[in-house]
Amino acid sequence: QALSNILVSLEYGISVVDSSVSGLGGCPYAKGASGNVATEDVVYMLNSMGIDTGVDIEQLMNAGKYIDQGLTGRKSQSKVHASLSAK
Repeated sequence: QALSNILVSLEYGISVVDSSVSGLGGCPYAKGASGNVATEDVVYMLNSMGIDTGVDIEQLMNAGKYIDQGLTGRKSQSKVHASLSAK
């Protein structure tokens, strides 16, 4: 749902959104909250739309992988990371 909300916000002229590498974060008090939108997913969507983010998606995924494996021990919440890593 976050990506579709970001897409609509772009249509309204909003050009700054928050995201987090690998979808880290979230609210422990919001029942069912799965975390924040993954920056990898946002950057991939924007790049696919021809919007230059200036972000190297491979380096971003490497940073997410480092955080997930080395610090949190959890699996990335990024759909793009899962898809591109499977290739």
